[in-house]
Amino acid sequence: MMHATPSFSLFSTRALACALPLFLLAGTSQAQTAASPSTPQANPAPAAVKEPTEQTTQHIVVEDTATRIDEVRIGSETKSIDVQPKNGMPAYQVEPKSGERTWKVLGF
Repeated sequence: MMHATPSFSLFSTRALACALPLFLLAGTSQAQTAASPSTPQANPAPAAVKEPTEQTTQHIVVEDTATRIDEVRIGSETKSIDVQPKNGMPAYQVEPKSGERTWKVLGF
């Protein structure tokens, strides 16, 4: 009795033996291309190292009949905003980044 299975298994063993090195090579080439983007740039140091420039400080005062607003800017960044209403209400500060207002309730 002849079995058709041995010829099939011989064929599949040869095919697997030929295909296995190709799969291994493909896996190593994928590993090399995946590692490439994570390597650092050639010259990031000159962009990261900058001499500190002299930044000008500006005190801006805007006043009308109801309020007086004092703003302090260093360079182009607003550091503080103080608002003093003229109608007897308490003064408050405005947080430059978030726009939130804060009051000093008890001044010690």
